[in-house]
Amino acid sequence: MEIGQFKTVALVGRTNTPGIEEPLASLASLIASQGFEVVFEAQTAKEVGVSGYPALSTAEIGARANVAVVLGGDGTMLGLGRQLAPYKTPLIGVNHGRLGFITDISLAQMRDLVPQMLAGCFEREERTLLEARIVRDGKPIYHALAFNDVVVNRSGFSGMAELRVSVDGHFMYDQRSDGLIVATPTGSTAYSLSAAGPILHPSLQGFLLVPIAPHSLSNRPIVLPDDSKVDIQIIGGRDVNVNFDMQSFTAVELNDTIEVRRSRHTVPVLHPVGYSYFATLRKKLHWNEHPSQEDAS
Repeated sequence: MEIGQFKTVALVGRTNTPGIEEPLASLASLIASQGFEVVFEAQTAKEVGVSGYPALSTAEIGARANVAVVLGGDGTMLGLGRQLAPYKTPLIGVNHGRLGFITDISLAQMRDLVPQMLAGCFEREERTLLEARIVRDGKPIYHALAFNDVVVNRSGFSGMAELRVSVDGHFMYDQRSDGLIVATPTGSTAYSLSAAGPILHPSLQGFLLVPIAPHSLSNRPIVLPDDSKVDIQIIGGRDVNVNFDMQSFTAVELNDTIEVRRSRHTVPVLHPVGYSYFATLRKKLHWNEHPSQEDAS
């Protein structure tokens, strides 16, 4: 537990979300009444229509705020986490989305738990990021961070992608498939999970390679060491894309190489005291539940 380290609190809301105005305004008023300086992310302030609080860009939040409270879904947390990672700004997630693997505080708990956490009652963990660059003719042409995953895949109307994969300069395999996922432990419960990849605990130092519908069933998911460098070269196929957390996309060409490694940045995520990753998995994946219980939830 850490006490008294937060002075300025940034509030960030999921965009284009009906009904988000009231809980954001309510939370802002509550936090401000307890002596914290409250600032809003600029787009959030515009959509919510709040006044009386500074509206800041993400870079300004990174430079000024001590913590950011995100009201939205996991996608909102992913996008903000990438942008604030260089500033080491901790994130608190309040779920106003669907799954909520990393936005783990419910709206019903928000008014009780967020003030407690701002007062120092929290558990902190560091989430891994990936960094990737696309190299064409020996020159980098694109660079991005990923909180969940870097995905190389074909378009919906083209044939299989043909990929040559190397790890730390050592040839691994040529793969024909719908694509390949490189996922962090956080991302192991995202697209990777639907492609039959294993779940990695967030504290593990490693990342995943998960084929998407491979032509050969012998191509299996593999967990790589944290300091590995993965090169994925496009050796065949049409209309191949690379996406980062499913939020930014770029097209690649034959012989382009996507270089992926762990980023030097991490994302500090704060949880309420007593947080359990296994309880989150049990709730979100409906483990050990009878059908009647699942229907009721």
